Amino acid sequence: MTRSLISHVGIAVKDLEQAIKTYSILTGDKAPVIEEVPSEKVKVAIFSARNNDGERIELVAATSGDSPIAKFIKKRGEGLHHICIYVVDIKAKLAELKKAGVKLIDESHRTGAEGKRIAFVHPENFNGVLIELEEREKE
Repeated sequence: MTRSLISHVGIAVKDLEQAIKTYSILTGDKAPVIEEVPSEKVKVAIFSARNNDGERIELVAATSGDSPIAKFIKKRGEGLHHICIYVVDIKAKLAELKKAGVKLIDESHRTGAEGKRIAFVHPENFNGVLIELEEREKE
């Protein structure tokens, strides 16, 4: 079985309920996982591939006016927010990137939606794309 490199694509939305309706039609997934991540001041809806090996769409809405998503939408509008890439060992990958001179947003991992170990890498090193790293669960 080939494993996906992409965990998910994050899309910033103003109205989570409306976006869920639209993406439910697109994906055929009528019951996305909905979770609030208080530490990030967001609520997410996750549309999953049936194989649970990534390839998800994550709608991200602000729960507070001072959340990073609220600031992103105010500056850039709704749309693509980030691409999340699987890594085997997030601590090692962050160290490797830092050693290579890549600007990190997170020097160490934090806990994201679904309890995943994540970290963000600054978009200036990846052609303007915000990259999220997600540690792949051990099999």
